[in-house]
Amino acid sequence: MKQLVLDIVPSPPPALTNFVPGRNAELLQTLDNILAGAEREHFVYLWGRTGCGRSHLLQGVAGLCMRNKMRAAYIACDANTDFVANGEADCVAVDDVDRLNAEAQIGLFNLYNRIRDEGHALLLVSGPAAPAQLKLKVREDLVTRLGWGLVYQVHELTDEEKIKAMKSHAANRGLDLPQEVCGYLLRHGRRDLPSLMATLDALDSYSLANQRKVTVPLVRELLQITS
Repeated sequence: MKQLVLDIVPSPPPALTNFVPGRNAELLQTLDNILAGAEREHFVYLWGRTGCGRSHLLQGVAGLCMRNKMRAAYIACDANTDFVANGEADCVAVDDVDRLNAEAQIGLFNLYNRIRDEGHALLLVSGPAAPAQLKLKVREDLVTRLGWGLVYQVHELTDEEKIKAMKSHAANRGLDLPQEVCGYLLRHGRRDLPSLMATLDALDSYSLANQRKVTVPLVRELLQITS
């Protein structure tokens, strides 16, 4: 049953159009302006807590660039990430920069300088803290460069904003979502928005398959099956 529920409802890919802005409306508008050519900026650094949506934004920008026939790369960093292959890209999205080891930090430093000198590509970088608080002890000059462009904190949605987003998502599926179900999901499920939306999709399919209304007991049953 767990695999059946997960197979029925694949999570939609992250996109700028399905990012719920909350307090990040200015950031979202800035990214739209850059991609539309209305703002000439080559470096953007996003920071915030895990689950705030920065990975969603980076993947959304890279995905939009690829759909527009641009050369784009989304890189989920690990200690040994290699940036050499991305030197010709029009957009490079570098997620979790704090995970890079010394050699990888040098690679990103060189990529930054190449983009600055050539002046055509877009480099988006994300991390858990503002540049000045990043723990990249090996390359402090990389930290300095990350602060030269636009720097935005990605604010996590409040519980009220998450509930509003869940109700809107449910309504688009024709699902009547009670307030108490929203509260239960926030207390007992994964709280990041993509996980909440995926759970709602699975809940919709599960309720239809079982011909039962969406209630807290039904949610509890689904979470036990999929855990």
